Amino acid sequence: MTHASAPAPLRGSIALARTGLLAALLGLSLAASLAAQTEASASDPSGTDEAYPWARATLAGMTLRQKAGQVLMPLVDGSFAPAGSDSHTRVLDAIEGAEVGGIIVTVGSPTEVAVKLNYLQGLSRLPLLVGADLEEGPGFRFDGIVRVPGAYELGGATTFPSLMAIGATGDPQYAYQAGLATGREALALGIHMPFAPVLDVNNNPDNPIINTRSFGEDPQQVAVMGSLFTRGLQESGAIATAKHFPGHGDTDTDSHLSLPVIRATRQRLDSVELVPFRRVIDEGIGAIMTAHISLPEVTGEQRMPATLSPRVIGGLLRRDLGFQGLVVTDAMNMGAVDRAFGRGEAVVRALLAGADIILMPPSPESAVNAIVAAVEGGRLPVARLDEAVTRILQAKEALGLDVRRTADIASVLYTVGIPEHRALADEIAARSLTLIKNDRVLPLRGTRQARVFSLTYRRESDLLAGRAFDRALRSTYPRLRTESVGRDTDASVYARLAREVRQYDLVVISTYVAAVSSSNQIGVAEGLVDILEGLVDAGVPHVVVSFGSPYLIRDFPDVRAFVAAWSGAAASQTAAANALFGRREFTGRLPTSVPPDYPIGHGLTVRGSGGDR
Repeated sequence: MTHASAPAPLRGSIALARTGLLAALLGLSLAASLAAQTEASASDPSGTDEAYPWARATLAGMTLRQKAGQVLMPLVDGSFAPAGSDSHTRVLDAIEGAEVGGIIVTVGSPTEVAVKLNYLQGLSRLPLLVGADLEEGPGFRFDGIVRVPGAYELGGATTFPSLMAIGATGDPQYAYQAGLATGREALALGIHMPFAPVLDVNNNPDNPIINTRSFGEDPQQVAVMGSLFTRGLQESGAIATAKHFPGHGDTDTDSHLSLPVIRATRQRLDSVELVPFRRVIDEGIGAIMTAHISLPEVTGEQRMPATLSPRVIGGLLRRDLGFQGLVVTDAMNMGAVDRAFGRGEAVVRALLAGADIILMPPSPESAVNAIVAAVEGGRLPVARLDEAVTRILQAKEALGLDVRRTADIASVLYTVGIPEHRALADEIAARSLTLIKNDRVLPLRGTRQARVFSLTYRRESDLLAGRAFDRALRSTYPRLRTESVGRDTDASVYARLAREVRQYDLVVISTYVAAVSSSNQIGVAEGLVDILEGLVDAGVPHVVVSFGSPYLIRDFPDVRAFVAAWSGAAASQTAAANALFGRREFTGRLPTSVPPDYPIGHGLTVRGSGGDR
């Protein structure tokens, strides 16, 4: 049988053909003269920058209303939506009505997403700049269809373990390789801006929204890992977006719900939060996403989000750190800004502060109207709007979107979710596994006749949590009993399980607790704690495997064995099961401290019959 040769990835192709333009935008290898041109263009958007003829000509032909639409990037569902549906109508209103300049896409299978993006590109008068939250690879959003009943997996893009898992490997090359693979898959799908990496320094164990999304707690390690991830993304031809400036790691509030306040001085920011951002800015990152956090010691205002603060964007980011790339707001439908300032007002304030792309405005049409009114009323200088639009158009030209805006659907088959990328995810998962505690439990022993109970703690909507893990356990323990619980499980169920688990030879508890927007929760239900304490009292051998937050060990101080697997990705589930049986070594080390007992760098190994080593 003959096979068609693999087509060239989307672009990749034009972006590489325009290496000079992409370098000018991203600062990867600027010649002095080109750097000077870029600076001149930023300060004079009406501009003399000959490197971007399409951007200059396009700006000159735009109306005020079209410019207002160009800075907006609303959310689009990547899955199928028939004509006439609410989802389809909203997309048409945004692209044909508000004439938005970009979209952020979420959910769907890879081919579904690529086809839909091509369709939407055809609807738009100007090429769309497409973003997506791909912190853990394209599978983070496009992991394919799960058919119910039965939760049958139909395949999707590559999902990498969390960034904290990469931090736990201690090997920055994994960050580079994950970034490169993420960028290649994203571009094949027609996505130009993977909103990654997260450069927040997670130095607050109670942070409900960053947690394992961060590379870790040490600013220098986060900087090194973030730098290599960024390099990989941008070498692929995509635009990396570091977030959440100036640092969302030291909060205990979810900004999706309310405004976190960080009482850090500028000196503290310079020594901790800004370290990773300064490095990637110096190395030429293409975009920065702002945080919806308040910094009263910096701004002088108690309730002003960084996203809306000229002192943060115009002062700290642009003037002090010298960043001249794209500034993207965090989602503008989040409670920290939407409820506090109102939809149109928040959009105008973000532009006045220095933002270029307004992410996920609740109503694109209302946002356009607010921007137009602010310009016509003299509140928002047209030069500020032109500056933002110029940066966006130049990014599109550097990516080659003025020449070709659609993805090659065939390239999806040869780029997305390919074995090489999945093997990389498997390797990162295995290398990241961190044994935090072991009191003569691991490696697991026993016969195929052993009575083993696997209890999974997960969100009800997380259909894949525990599937790969239990499948791997059952290969050794065919009599394995499985059950799932969660935060909303009735107390009577927890009470029943607390009695039943004591009758087993071994209990394996797996938890899938990670940062989830708008939950403001990063712990477990009391019922699960009671089950664990009952196992300790009864002397039943047990192990807890955390496929998410490592800080959960604080809820289980007397646990016999605790493993940090960092991520619920299938690769992490399979790797963890193999390590429990001693088929793989535990090689990970904590990239964050887990107070009060476990410092950065802690990690045990297992030899012989188990025990701390």
